[in-house]
Amino acid sequence: MVLALTVCGSVVALVVLGLFVFGLRRRLIQRSGGTFDCSLRWEAPEQDDTGKGWAYGVARYNGDRVEWFRVFSYAPRPRRTLERSAIEVAGRRHPEGEEELALLSDAVILTCLHRGTRLELAMSEDALTGFLAWLEAAPPGQRVNVA
Repeated sequence: MVLALTVCGSVVALVVLGLFVFGLRRRLIQRSGGTFDCSLRWEAPEQDDTGKGWAYGVARYNGDRVEWFRVFSYAPRPRRTLERSAIEVAGRRHPEGEEELALLSDAVILTCLHRGTRLELAMSEDALTGFLAWLEAAPPGQRVNVA
């Protein structure tokens, strides 16, 4: 009986510790400001509304880059880094079909090309406005491709 209680207590303590580390990591990511909730689909297919391939994350502006972190990860470094000069916006749309279940309720999907890779970013309308403003605010001499 004592062994079972010890094992259960250890499992509960590990779960609580894991949740605490998730929260601490997110707080550290957001500490510098300029963050927004953003789902990402890397190497997105042309026509696909199945909702597959989407990963929920947090994006952070860092100079001329946007760093994207998975929410459900312990990694301290960004999973993807998108350089402002390499982002080409191809269009925007609203989620369709099963995508509506895979994404946040107010999401708008922005289709982009980054160094030849097709990707999709899903974010709120407010975050999209900020993202497009950040893209257009490139320093003089940098080309920006916003459709």
